[in-house]
Amino acid sequence: MSGKVKVMIVDDHDMVRMGLKTYLMLEPTFHVIGEAGNGEAALHHLRKLDESEMPDLILMDLMMPVMNGAEATQAIMKEFPAMKIVMLTSFLEDDLVVQAIEAGAVSYVLKTVSAEELIYALQGAYRGMPVMTGDVSQALTRGIRQRTARESESGLTEREKEVLLLIAEGKTNKDIGEELHISIKTVKTHVSNLLMKCEMDDRTQLAIYAHRQGWVKTKD
Repeated sequence: MSGKVKVMIVDDHDMVRMGLKTYLMLEPTFHVIGEAGNGEAALHHLRKLDESEMPDLILMDLMMPVMNGAEATQAIMKEFPAMKIVMLTSFLEDDLVVQAIEAGAVSYVLKTVSAEELIYALQGAYRGMPVMTGDVSQALTRGIRQRTARESESGLTEREKEVLLLIAEGKTNKDIGEELHISIKTVKTHVSNLLMKCEMDDRTQLAIYAHRQGWVKTKD
């Protein structure tokens, strides 16, 4: 690895960013050149940089307000396809692992990894080599299998079904976005897909459909 690898840190916790920055700055192979508190801020920051100022890779938190890590990764990869992104998170839910990898993350690393494992993951991502611990790989496999089974059963993705159930509860797009940690734009896309797949004209019909399918739990 010749020269220093330029890293951008994206995490909504100031102390986490500070800790990661402090540690990486002590590593001779890395140089932290930027940071952001959420995915949207990271995307805006990247758009302001010229090619020589761009980071080589991004260390991205998954669960953040405004725009989460998976959404940010997808948006960044669309505009900057050569970017390498490592997802660093506390969550090992099967579906979240699938979302992150599908969005374009090279690797998915838990915040419980050792410093040496994190450096190894970053070095691997810089070279374009995915690095995942055994538990993450297993979660990815389970997540893909579960999603395939769910989609074949109802024709809806798991996320679409989550949005549908919240619509049935009378939630607004803003409410849904906050509960699922996704942007309002993404919520609107899911709603449009639901209307098309379910062949419905409006949200009221979607809510009725969800109830008829028996997906909505009645409150005692």
